[in-house]
Amino acid sequence: MTVQSFVPTFADRHIGARRQDHIDTMLKAVGYDTVDGLVDSAVPDSIRQESPLGLDNALSEVQVLAELRRLAGRNKTAVQMIGQGYYDTVTPAVIRRNILEAPAWYTAYTPYQPEISQGRLEALLNFQTMVQDLTALPVANASLLDEATAVAEAVLLMRRANKNKAVKDGKTVLDADCLPQTIAIVLGRAEALGFEVEVADLSQGLPEGDINGVVLQQPGVSGRVWDQTSVIAEAKERGALVTVAADLLALTLITPPGEQGADVAVGSTQRLGVPLFFGGPHAAYMAVRDGMERTLPGRIVGVSKDNAGATAYRLALQTREQHIRREKATSNICTAQALLAIVSSFYAVYHGPDGLKAIAENVHSNTRALATTLKAAGWELKSDSFFDTLTVRVPGDAAKVVSAAESRGINLRLVNADTVGISVDETTTPEILSAVSAAFGAGQVREAAGFELPAAAVRTSEYLQHPVFNTHRSETQLLRYIRRLSDRDLALDRTMIPLGSCTMKLNATAEMEAISWPEFASIHPFAPDSQTEGWRELIDGLEADLAEITGYDQVSIQPNAGSQGELAGLLAIRGYHASRGEGQRNVCLIPASAHGTNAASAVLAGMKVIVVATASDGTIDHGDLRAKIEAHRDALSAIMITYPSTHGVYDADVREVCDAVHEAGGQVYVDGANLNALVGLAQPGKFGGDVSHLNLHKTFCIPHGGGGPGVGPVAAKAHLAPFMPGDANKSAHEAGHGVAISASRFGSAGVLPISWAYVKLMGGQGLTEATKSALLAANYIAARLNEHFPVLYTGESGLVAHECILDLRELTARTGVTAEDVAKRLIDFGFHAPTLSFPVAGTLMVEPTESEDLAEIDRFIEAMVTIRKEMEQVASGDFTIGESPLRNAPHTAAAVVTSEWERRYPREQGAFPVHSLRQDKYFPPVGRIDGAAGDRNLVCSCPPLTAFED
Repeated sequence: MTVQSFVPTFADRHIGARRQDHIDTMLKAVGYDTVDGLVDSAVPDSIRQESPLGLDNALSEVQVLAELRRLAGRNKTAVQMIGQGYYDTVTPAVIRRNILEAPAWYTAYTPYQPEISQGRLEALLNFQTMVQDLTALPVANASLLDEATAVAEAVLLMRRANKNKAVKDGKTVLDADCLPQTIAIVLGRAEALGFEVEVADLSQGLPEGDINGVVLQQPGVSGRVWDQTSVIAEAKERGALVTVAADLLALTLITPPGEQGADVAVGSTQRLGVPLFFGGPHAAYMAVRDGMERTLPGRIVGVSKDNAGATAYRLALQTREQHIRREKATSNICTAQALLAIVSSFYAVYHGPDGLKAIAENVHSNTRALATTLKAAGWELKSDSFFDTLTVRVPGDAAKVVSAAESRGINLRLVNADTVGISVDETTTPEILSAVSAAFGAGQVREAAGFELPAAAVRTSEYLQHPVFNTHRSETQLLRYIRRLSDRDLALDRTMIPLGSCTMKLNATAEMEAISWPEFASIHPFAPDSQTEGWRELIDGLEADLAEITGYDQVSIQPNAGSQGELAGLLAIRGYHASRGEGQRNVCLIPASAHGTNAASAVLAGMKVIVVATASDGTIDHGDLRAKIEAHRDALSAIMITYPSTHGVYDADVREVCDAVHEAGGQVYVDGANLNALVGLAQPGKFGGDVSHLNLHKTFCIPHGGGGPGVGPVAAKAHLAPFMPGDANKSAHEAGHGVAISASRFGSAGVLPISWAYVKLMGGQGLTEATKSALLAANYIAARLNEHFPVLYTGESGLVAHECILDLRELTARTGVTAEDVAKRLIDFGFHAPTLSFPVAGTLMVEPTESEDLAEIDRFIEAMVTIRKEMEQVASGDFTIGESPLRNAPHTAAAVVTSEWERRYPREQGAFPVHSLRQDKYFPPVGRIDGAAGDRNLVCSCPPLTAFED
C-alpha cells in the first residue's frame, strides 16, 4: 500500500492556525463547532456574497515564480535616459540584500512605539540630516510619497503659512520648467480646493498680480541650471513664499535652495540608490526654514531622552499627527515611503560626501562631453548651463533620433516633434555616450569643453559632515551598522504585531522575490509601451482580480497610499456630481469614529465635513444620520464609512445607511482599511458602496516597511469610472479619466508583484479561508481576554470581526494604569503593542490576522493576563503605580543589571515576567521616552556623538 505524503499548499503556509486541533481549541473557546458556523453568526446575511470568488485556482510558489518570470520576460530592459525626475542608479548590493530585501527592515511597522523602533528611527534621522545638509534648510521630514505630490504639499504649506494678508489669497505660480507631472498634480489639487495656479517662465521674472507662493525647479525639466537668487528675492519682496523642487545629487555641486533664500525645498531621493520600479515606490523629501516646522506635513523624527536620561529617538509632534487633523486638516498624508527613505539614507552613508560629489561630478562631466559632441555636430542645445540633462533641438527629426537610440538599447525623451531630451546618470558609461552620439549622427564623443556651471550657481558650502556619513567606508563596517540598527527593533520577523486596523500579516518571501528583478525594477515609468508589456499584463490582471474581490466594475492602482486612494475616490464622486450639473453637492458625512485621513481627504477634495454621531453600541446614530441628511439634502455629496466599522464590528445596518444616502442623491464611500474581514465573504461594491480604496499594504501583503511603501488602489462602480485617476504625464488628461493622483501612471508599481503573487498563490478559496481564519483568531482573543479586559463592542451575535477593542478605562480609573502603560509593558514580553487609544481613548485595539499561529496568539494572551495580574498588584497596594513594573516599563538590559536595584518588585519580574523569556528575550535599547520634552525642544537632525556619552 502506497502512503501519500501531505504536500502543503501556500495557504497552509500563510494561515497560521491551520492544524485541525488548533482550530478546534480556538472554536471551543469561542463557543462554536465549526468555522463556518462562527462566520455565519458574525457576518450579517444582508451583506453576504451569493457565490464564491471567481478567481483562478491557487498556484504553487514554483508556478507563481515561473509566471512572474514569463511576465518579466515581456518587459524590455534598456538604458534609461528619459529623465523627467527618474534616473537609473546603482543600489549597493550590501544595501539591497540587507535592507531592501531583509524582513527585519521591510516587515517593520511605523515607529509609533519608539522604544522598539530605535534602529529605523536612527536611519530616518540620517535621512532627515542628509536632506537638511544638501538643501541647506534646518528642518526636514522623514519622507513623503513622490516628488509631484510633495510639490503639491509644499504649495498647500505655503498657502497656509503665508501670513501676508495682501497675498494670502493670491495665486500660486509654477515655473514652466517644472516637471510636467508636477504641474498636472498641482493643477488637480488646486481645482478641487479652488485657488488659482499660473504656469510661467520665471527666468523672465514673475508675472503680474498677487502671488501667494512660487515653485521653481532646479535643475529644470529641460536641464537648465541658473542662479535663482534674484527671482527668489523678487518673490519675497512681493510677499510670496518660495519652494524649490531640487535634485539632491545636483545639490552636491549647485548652490542649495536654503542658501538662495527659499522657504521650502522638495524633491525625490530616488536616484540615491532606489530602483526605478516603473515609477515607485520612491521617497520624496521636504525641508523648510525655521518657523515652518510645526506646519510641515508628514512625519518628523526627533531627539529626546528616555527615563534614564539616555538620548533616544521618537516621532516628534506625534500626538497631533501632523498629517491628520480631521476637518481642520491641511494634509492627508498617512503612509510615507520609510523603507525607500532608509535605502537612500544608507546610500549617503555608504558613499559619504566625497563619494556623492564624485558621482555628481562624473555625471556632469559625461553630460558636458555629450553636449560638446552634439554642439560640434551642429545641433542646438536649449541651455548651455546644465547638470545632467540636455534638451536638443532636432527640427522634424526628434522621433527619428529617439527611434535610432532605442534600436541601440537606449531610451531618450521625446519632448515634441522637434526636441529630444537626454538625461545622464551614475550608470552612464563611455559606450552609452557613444551610442547616443551615433543616434544623433554626431560621431565620436569629444572631450568636454566649456559648459561649466555658472559661478553664481556653484556650491561652496560643506555637507554631510556628521560622523555617520564619514565612518562606514568598508563593507564590513556598513554591514555591522545595518545589523546593529535592525537588532534594536521589533519587526514582524520576530514577533506578532497585533495592531488593530493595520493588518500586519505574513509578507511571504515568494511574494517579495520578484520586486528586485531587473526586468521589473529597472523599467522607467515613461518607457515606451512596447517595453512594458509584462508590467501592464500584471497590472491589468491585478486590477481585474481586485475588481472581482470587491464587487466593483473598475480599479485603478495609481494611488500610492491609502490616503491617496481616499482622495481619488472622493474626487471621482466630485467629478460625477459636477458632470450631472450638481456641483453644489459638497457635503461629506463622516462618522465620529472614522479614520483621521477620511476627514482630511474630504477637505482636500474640496468638501465640507459634517460629523455623524456614534451610538452607544458603536454603530452610526441613525437619528443623527437622518437629521444630517435632511439638513444637507441638496448639498449632500457622500458619506464615508468604514466596514467592518472602525470598532471592529460587522454593523447589520450598513445597507440601511447606504440606501438613506443614495435616496438623498449622495454617493457611498466605503473605506477599505478593514477589507481583511470581507474578502470572499462580502463585496463592498455589492452591498451599497459606490467607491472604495483598498490597502495593498494591509489586506494584500505588501509589507509596511517601517511606514511605507503603500499602495491604495481605488475601486468604483461603472458610473464613476470616467472620473478615475488620469495620467499626470499627459499634456492634457485623456478623455474619460479624472484627476491624476500620483506622479506616474501606475503609482508605486514596483511592489505590485507582491500582491499579484499573493492573490495567485491563495486563489479564491484560499483568500476566503484567510478571512475566516482572521475572524476566528480575533474572536478567540476576544473570548480569552474578555474576563480580564472587557471587549468594548461586539455585533448582534456577540462576536467581533477581524479585530477587537479591549476597554481599559475602568481599570485605569481604579488603578491608575493606562493603556499606554500596558503598551510599554508588552515590550518586556517581546511584543509590539496593539493600536493605542484608537478609535476610543483609553483602549487597545487588537488584530492578530490570519497569519499568526495558536502558540504565538497564546503567548500574547499570556502576556496580557500577566499584565492584568500586575494591575491587580497596584490595586491591592503591593506598590503604587509609580513604583510598578507597568509604569517603569520597558526595562532595558542596563536597567536590570545595575548594581543598585531599589525598585519594589524583583528584577526577575521586570525582565522576565514569564518563564519562556529566560531563553529568548528582546531587550529594548532605551527606556520609556519623554515625548513632551522632545516636542518642546525639537531636534530633528543627527545629534553630535557627545550626546551619547555617559
